[in-house]
Amino acid sequence: MQSGSFTRRDLMFSLAAASSGLGMNAAAAETSADQEISSTAPAIHQEVVFQARRERVYVALTESRAFDRVVELSDAAQSGMVPSPVKPSQIGRRAGTAFLLFGGYIAGLQLELVRNRRIVQAWRTASWKAGEYSIAHFLLSDEGTGTRLVFDHQGFPASEAQHLAEGWHRNYWQPLAKSLA
Repeated sequence: MQSGSFTRRDLMFSLAAASSGLGMNAAAAETSADQEISSTAPAIHQEVVFQARRERVYVALTESRAFDRVVELSDAAQSGMVPSPVKPSQIGRRAGTAFLLFGGYIAGLQLELVRNRRIVQAWRTASWKAGEYSIAHFLLSDEGTGTRLVFDHQGFPASEAQHLAEGWHRNYWQPLAKSLA
């Protein structure tokens, strides 16, 4: 991948550091379950229905050329936030491989890929502190002749919640729907 990208090893060290920074140790095993669940951590839950089969939605999210069309139709590209011409997306198609989207502004690692059903990613923007990653979870299911995408995003900086929630609609779901039409 390009310089400035990260490896699986970098991600594992970041996740390990985050875990230790949260005070996760042997004493954590002795706490009750209700003390381990955060009711205040920022999270995004969105559900979108696309008029396309799961296979097409999955391909659009996991194949570089197909996702480039989503980027072209996104607010980020239309507004000039992503410089033109946009560098092509690089999307690894196996668990453990990296991805770079929106000209490298979005980067991450494919944690789990279940063809036409589920995508789980360690996901970050270039503006976050080094080593900060969130988890983005895409679940695809049939909805009539279309596809319901259930999306959950957690572990991002709290100050980014509103921006990210809006960004998923303007830069992923709306242009994805257009690209599938």
